[in-house]
Amino acid sequence: MAKSASQFVCQSCGAVSSKWAGRCDNCGEWNTIVEEAAAAPVSGAKGASLPKGRVTRLVGLKGDTAAPARIETGIAELDRVAGGGFVPGSGVLVGGDPGIGKSTLLLQAMAALANKGRRVIYVSGEEAIAQVRLRAERLGIADTAVLLATETNVSDIVTTLNEGDAPAIAVIDSIQTLWSPVIEAAPGTVSQLKAGSEALIRFAKQKGTTILLVGHVTKEGQIAGPKVIEHMVDTVLYFEGDRGHQFRILRAVKNRFGPTDEIGVFEMSDGGLKEVANPSRLFMGSGEHPTPGSAVFAGIEGTRPLLIEVQALVSPSPFGNPRRTVVGWDANRLAMVLAVLEARAGVQVGNHDVYLNVAGGLKVRETAADLAVAAAILSSLTGTIVPHGTTLFGEIALSGAIRPVSLAEARVKEAHKLGLREAVTAARPELSGPKGFRIKALETISDLVAWAASQPKGLARIA
Repeated sequence: MAKSASQFVCQSCGAVSSKWAGRCDNCGEWNTIVEEAAAAPVSGAKGASLPKGRVTRLVGLKGDTAAPARIETGIAELDRVAGGGFVPGSGVLVGGDPGIGKSTLLLQAMAALANKGRRVIYVSGEEAIAQVRLRAERLGIADTAVLLATETNVSDIVTTLNEGDAPAIAVIDSIQTLWSPVIEAAPGTVSQLKAGSEALIRFAKQKGTTILLVGHVTKEGQIAGPKVIEHMVDTVLYFEGDRGHQFRILRAVKNRFGPTDEIGVFEMSDGGLKEVANPSRLFMGSGEHPTPGSAVFAGIEGTRPLLIEVQALVSPSPFGNPRRTVVGWDANRLAMVLAVLEARAGVQVGNHDVYLNVAGGLKVRETAADLAVAAAILSSLTGTIVPHGTTLFGEIALSGAIRPVSLAEARVKEAHKLGLREAVTAARPELSGPKGFRIKALETISDLVAWAASQPKGLARIA
């Protein structure tokens, strides 16, 4: 009997090699290469040409195209991130750390849709029916008409979904547990992930059902498995946050039917995940007793303006190599801001430890936070206080110039709505705030240092 062909596939990036190795040459990961059965060869003799195809009709870019319909769950933060609701026939991949609340959020969303009369199915490959029911009781949604199943065989799942009326939404929790009998590989391998995702997405396109796939993440925070899974689906959502922290961030990183980089903010409570109606209040802090080292940054997440508190602590270092610890921002960006402060404004921070934190567990990716970070550092270093009711935003160039950023008007409006009275930013003649709101324009980092030095002193700083 002829020996079945096999190949060695990296479970991290999907690269294929002819022999096993301890380290993948493509992505550099260790112990990720697994032997799998090779795919069946294309029928026909070696070197045979492809069969003749048919001519595809070509059309122009301009035409009447209706906006896609949406399935609104009623959970405003989830619908916002999805672009206004889920599109029928789409595939959505939801990733996040274990225990972060993915299953809880999706179960709550399915219960909300079931209350609207929608047919929804929740398929669990990791938990038993009894476990899902216990969670539903804790969340207070046990009386809703959500249909449950526990299955990992892809063929059985597709057959079940085909039975009766097609569901509006089906949740598959999780994709790493799926397996197909036609693939000679263990569940969770690249071949099984691709085969299971392809079958479910094909069903979604044919029946108009929205498929929500739950995916595990690696230690680097990326969805486990090859990137091809993210390319196959229409929307990719990441659920972020610390399990020891009560707040969760749902972020869209890919959306074929809506904007990307939108975020939804949730709070974990005894009754499940609850929406945070005004995230700026959460991330800005109370500010009733301002202290040195704190500044409010007016940021943009997707289309939503947010006010975020940036906290800095600068202290003399007892070691020859000062520490730079960052939570919620780019450490390389902090090193650049410190270098500009020292080289362009003469601020001596080279012999100090610098600790930077973004309040609320949010991860800021904007370069517009440079000005707020620099102000928080100067405030902590000099013991002065950034005035209550002041927000800062702007990008710092290596030359020391402060550059304007996009959507400045939206940032100012959000600050004014929440009761702030002043914005410190780059010089921009066309930018004007609402009545009673002041705009402090700065040209260079030296202007920021002078502005910070003119502020009142706070608590006594330890020399």
